[in-house]
Amino acid sequence: MDLSPVKPTVHRIVIVVTAWLLLAAGTSSVEGAQSIRVLLSADVLKLDVQADGAVWLTDSSRHGRAIRSSAHITAHGKGFLVNGIRMAHERLTMRAGEQGLTLMLVKPNEKAPGAVPDQRFTVPVSGLVHIVRKGKGFLVINQADLEEYVKGVVPGEVNSSWHPEMLKAQAVAARTYALYQQMLSAARDYDVVATVQDQVYKGKNGIDAAVLRAVDETRGLVLTYQNAPIYAAFSSTAAGLTEDAVNVWSKDYPYLKGVECPFDLESPFYHWTTSFRLDKLEQSLRQQGFAVGTIASMEPLSYSRGGRVAKLRVVHSEGELILRGEDLRKAVGYSIVPSTQFTIDSIGQDIVLSGYGAGHAVGMCQWGAKELAELGYPFSTILAYYYPGTELQDMSLTKHPIPPTS
Repeated sequence: MDLSPVKPTVHRIVIVVTAWLLLAAGTSSVEGAQSIRVLLSADVLKLDVQADGAVWLTDSSRHGRAIRSSAHITAHGKGFLVNGIRMAHERLTMRAGEQGLTLMLVKPNEKAPGAVPDQRFTVPVSGLVHIVRKGKGFLVINQADLEEYVKGVVPGEVNSSWHPEMLKAQAVAARTYALYQQMLSAARDYDVVATVQDQVYKGKNGIDAAVLRAVDETRGLVLTYQNAPIYAAFSSTAAGLTEDAVNVWSKDYPYLKGVECPFDLESPFYHWTTSFRLDKLEQSLRQQGFAVGTIASMEPLSYSRGGRVAKLRVVHSEGELILRGEDLRKAVGYSIVPSTQFTIDSIGQDIVLSGYGAGHAVGMCQWGAKELAELGYPFSTILAYYYPGTELQDMSLTKHPIPPTS
């Protein structure tokens, strides 16, 4: 890899100009079409980039240079080191040809920074990659064509072997969610996060023929309410009624109202039992700003219409704490407490819960949609059921989203 100034030889100039022309041709569709900015990761310490051909690197002054097919990037001062060469810019953009870029990211382990090995993961992407200095590391953002993004979300959220109509429903929900967030995120560096914080996006990983068909056959379609894209929330397993959004997020969306969902009995998350350490819960609650001493007891205080724990009463050595069910999930871990539809079986050094379902249960139930598709319902009917009062519409005809009421 060579980032040194280009030598004024005809041969080298031809190579650089040719690389630029090829790269520009391969990425013009991203800049000219509907695209989405996806935060792949924050607090990245190191980034390795690989491509089949040359990579074009542009700094915040719009000065560009062609580099070879790999790069090693780290934070340095207020800028970056790219293959050991200092670049005093807070933002860089990379692009490659049609095959895209393969990114290998290294970031601190969030559970025990410095005590355990750093987290490493690899993701192949299309489109542009922006890296933005922030804190001790940097953000890595993939700006991709919206339809390419949807192709990366569908296999990240559901199994691509599921019924084609369910995959179509997932594609429309993912596209709608992305468009909604994009219309409200102009002031940010990115539109969505590539995790369950928004919806899981794995770049080109997992894309197969079934995913391609589902996305292509629903191309441009989104769910709307009063001609605006909706907040198309979805989760794994409702195990009963889906939930009113106002009960979960204290925001009232007219199309996110609970419906009966007796269709997800085959979900592996339909019924579960879990346990976690009491002292770990205390520690996590304190880290989140709750004033809590040694917990003596904990019991449900109120329930939602869907039978989920809305609030908990926590009695501790320094008083009493009223905790939302979702706050408990966040404190313990969403994978450890899959939903708020639970009962407390015992409290000692460990707290033991048993419950039903997985996720917040607002909007589409993915396992329920799978069963409905297998029963013969088309994706349009499935979506209309889980998002009452909505319509399918071409995204080019939509208006700005309607803010929810609190």
